[in-house]
Amino acid sequence: MNHIAALLENAGDLIWIYIGVPVIVIFGLYLSIKARFVQVRRLPKVFRYFGHLIRAEHDDEAGIHPLKAFFASVGGCIGIGNIVVVCTAVQFGGPGALLWLWLTALVGMLLKYAEVYLGVKFRVGNSKGGWDGGPAYYLKRVFNHGFVPALVAMLLCVYGVEILQFNIVATSLTVNFGWSRPLVVVALLAAVLWVGGGGVRRVGDFCSAIIPFFTLCFVGMGMWVLMRNITVIPEVLGLVVKSAFTGHAAVGGFAGAGLLMTISHGVRWGCYSGDIGIGYAAVLHAETSSECPEHQAALTLFEIVLDTFVICSTSILIILVTGVWKEPIHVELLVQNALAQYFPYMNIFMPLFLLLLGFSTIVSYFCFGLKASDYLSPKWGRRVFYAYAIFTLALFSFVDTAYPRAVMSITGAMLLLINVLGIIHLRKEVNFKIDKL
Repeated sequence: MNHIAALLENAGDLIWIYIGVPVIVIFGLYLSIKARFVQVRRLPKVFRYFGHLIRAEHDDEAGIHPLKAFFASVGGCIGIGNIVVVCTAVQFGGPGALLWLWLTALVGMLLKYAEVYLGVKFRVGNSKGGWDGGPAYYLKRVFNHGFVPALVAMLLCVYGVEILQFNIVATSLTVNFGWSRPLVVVALLAAVLWVGGGGVRRVGDFCSAIIPFFTLCFVGMGMWVLMRNITVIPEVLGLVVKSAFTGHAAVGGFAGAGLLMTISHGVRWGCYSGDIGIGYAAVLHAETSSECPEHQAALTLFEIVLDTFVICSTSILIILVTGVWKEPIHVELLVQNALAQYFPYMNIFMPLFLLLLGFSTIVSYFCFGLKASDYLSPKWGRRVFYAYAIFTLALFSFVDTAYPRAVMSITGAMLLLINVLGIIHLRKEVNFKIDKL
């Protein structure tokens, strides 16, 4: 089993180092130059548009309120990936991975914008009075045959069963509270099937209640830790920049990492955390009642800012300034140990925190997995997906996190490559002018 895990990890490393990283960096930079870095120039306008949507009333058009679609999507971004998984980038790639995480978010913003824009533009109405969209639909405009869209839908079904975060939640509750793992797994499965099976509207309602509370609470705690270590921050940022272009030698419990590994982990987990280029966001945002693709797509810029530049950065910076990133401890405990130096009862607070966050991500993924299964077979798709989800979530709950991490990494890379190929062909269909928000 350890040999299989190592093979999967190595396969993931090769795919991301030699294919995934160049694709994200080169094409993301191309879109940024083409759009004259609209993701930076018009970001204040996006913030104002978000505030307008909060105050606006929802009419009874087909679809759901744009913010409900936003929160259903952001629920898959903001979660354990921002606190636990993203720290994998530093644990395996060193401090310099943070800079590549930022660069990935900056150029990846327009990749995510493009996929959501295409998802809304080429969506189709369904029998429930809503909308179906995403890469399986807009890729039909690229490929004359249905094999590639069907392949993407199958990969989305696999990716939609979030085995990594399910594993982390189950492990956290079992280790910290001493609860029976089988009972924890059964209870989590039941909750995921109920909420995730309720569609984008129910997932959006749940995530819109959880995400604002989490963001304020976690960022507030993180800012407290950073302020207490403000004299160390310049040194840490210098280390981040230096390591980003040289790699990092072994120190403490950190085994060291070369430059390619630093870049790979920064880009890989930046894509995973922000769901950049995967196609997942396009499926959920396509449910919006907004008829203007650029309006809905513009919200993805805010998603990336909140996800990467606020929450992921907070997580990584606090483990760097406190020095816990060098300790030979499990990745699930890095942020918990860093916060425990300043706040009591973190062994109780963090597992509950991770439960809420992990659950929001798992049900968001489950939701788009269901929609992908409907695409494959309106009659049998959901039944097969439910059976597959129950089996795999239960199975991967009892193994080391290396296995689900490798599966999610490889599946994400395959989705990224196919999706980006489609966006390249359809790039002229995307309007990057968001001046009229």
